[in-house]
Amino acid sequence: MNKVIVIIPAFNEEASVGKVITEVKQFLPDANVLVVNDGSSDRTSETAKGKGAIVLDLPFNLGIGGAMQAGYWYAFEKGYEVAIQVDGDGQHDPKEIFKLLKALEEKAVDLVIGSRFIGDSEFKSSMMRRIGILIFSKVISWIVGHPITDPTSGFRAANRKAIELFAFDYPQDYPEPEVLVLIHKCGLKMAEVPIGMSKRYAGESSITKMRSVYYMTKVLLAILVDCFKKPRLDSGGKYAT
Repeated sequence: MNKVIVIIPAFNEEASVGKVITEVKQFLPDANVLVVNDGSSDRTSETAKGKGAIVLDLPFNLGIGGAMQAGYWYAFEKGYEVAIQVDGDGQHDPKEIFKLLKALEEKAVDLVIGSRFIGDSEFKSSMMRRIGILIFSKVISWIVGHPITDPTSGFRAANRKAIELFAFDYPQDYPEPEVLVLIHKCGLKMAEVPIGMSKRYAGESSITKMRSVYYMTKVLLAILVDCFKKPRLDSGGKYAT
């Protein structure tokens, strides 16, 4: 297996992150597990270290984009060839990581997204979220030129090219949809595979009904801006610091 790291962004996930780490190690024993503790006020860091994970303790909360970029920077600096993103709340099933890894190799792409809307998935969500995901799907599919069914999925696998890109250039607030535009603009390839989604082990999502509307509006505007932004490449085609 290529040198693989599983990146778990976590903010106050003390109640669930230990179980997630245990399950990842069960199904992917040769991979390293990195927990990016995003300024948690609980025992997320101690719990993750107790389960044998590498832990990056951010000094304050940066949000999912900042946490993931820190994780990708670590993966880039340490020479990892594949990075898997897994949420710290238990919604992603670690045994399905193999689907992402298989597709990354067989489809010869740079990023694989685990989609909840392909195949026989029983994923349930609020109507507002489903509408938002559908809108993002239509807009991003049009931009990248092929269907993307689940642009908000955070269950992903990135190869070395994508790791390098994300280490230097990564959206900050709600990055999952924007990353797909970035990948397309940089000439990298992406694909989706069907995955299931479980309920959170503990806690509740921070995205309420009202925040869903805010999220949808902000991300659509960000995607529009992204279409006109140039990737951070230097004259040699490398990603600028």
